[in-house]
Amino acid sequence: MITYNICFVRRGNELLLLNREKPSWMGCWNGVGGKLLPGEQPRQSMIRELLEETSLSEHDVMKLTFKGLITWSSDRSGLGGMYVYVAELPAHHPYATPVKTAEGVLDWKEISWVLHPDNQGVAANLPRTLPQLLQEGCYWFHMDYQAGQLLSSSCHAIEERMEYEQEAREALLLEVSAG
Repeated sequence: MITYNICFVRRGNELLLLNREKPSWMGCWNGVGGKLLPGEQPRQSMIRELLEETSLSEHDVMKLTFKGLITWSSDRSGLGGMYVYVAELPAHHPYATPVKTAEGVLDWKEISWVLHPDNQGVAANLPRTLPQLLQEGCYWFHMDYQAGQLLSSSCHAIEERMEYEQEAREALLLEVSAG
């Protein structure tokens, strides 16, 4: 079941990222997000998480776009997944950083810094997913982890309707678990 969400808040060539103080991805820069509450729809959950973790409301965001799904298989935690969004802020939107939160530290990072091949400070799947997430379209990424290390990843184009179609998402998870 897909029980998490993540959002990459973009302002021009910068992303508002969180350096997490808690597992998973403790000590790494990543998007903001969390766990869906029982009965909560993915988009409403993402709006709630944005407000809780960044104080940004849906009125601050020019556009909140569903970008797809990230699923994973892990020898430690089994099968999991999350909804992925990109939130666009106006280029002039004031948001001073760094900001210390209960989850970690929020700060603006240049996209080129995030994707630099020598950057060891970002979540392991970020360099494999972010380039597509910042383009047009929706994607399904699947990551395979063993002993906490990312072994492989795949990327497939999907339709935007996947945000709302439970049966289609469950079919993807069945495909992964059979795989």
